[in-house]
Amino acid sequence: MGIALSAKVQDSALFAASRLEAVFATCFAAEYRTRLSGGVQEPLYQPAADLAGEHQLWYREDYFASALHETAHWCIAGSKRRELLDFGYWYAPDGRNQSQQQAFELAESKPQALEWLFSRACGYRFCLSADNLDGFDGQVPDSSHFGLRVFEQARLWQRQGLPQRAARFFKALTHEFATSQVLSAMPLSMDELQ
Repeated sequence: MGIALSAKVQDSALFAASRLEAVFATCFAAEYRTRLSGGVQEPLYQPAADLAGEHQLWYREDYFASALHETAHWCIAGSKRRELLDFGYWYAPDGRNQSQQQAFELAESKPQALEWLFSRACGYRFCLSADNLDGFDGQVPDSSHFGLRVFEQARLWQRQGLPQRAARFFKALTHEFATSQVLSAMPLSMDELQ
């Protein structure tokens, strides 16, 4: 029992979301006037109220995975989207019907592929999220097509390279977490997305 608890405490210190906040600040705070912060019930991107203000990228509570996920959204959002509340995305809660779920998965495949790569850069376990646990009519959605879409996007970025901000963050994560991951040589498997 003591060993398991000790490992859990060590993991929580290793994967403290505050480390991601510091890496994000080093990479982006000055140039993009954007701050990554936790402590909220629901993630949210809030553009600055004026030209002198700071944009806020909020992630859920102190969850490491949520911080990675919200950063992934930010890293692929273009300049116009970064001027919109929550990047202009819509959100439908659990219980989405099939067409709503397909729209969700289409919008989420790139951020989740990037979150997966960021997770690997940190040595952190990634969990694919179809984010519709209640499903439609009580049916949990089949996420195998979604997993394949995420996998294919990650492989595409391996071959072609990441978007500029994502590449900067990925490299900073490999240094912060001492993983020495090289994107183009990193083995990726669909098994990780099950």
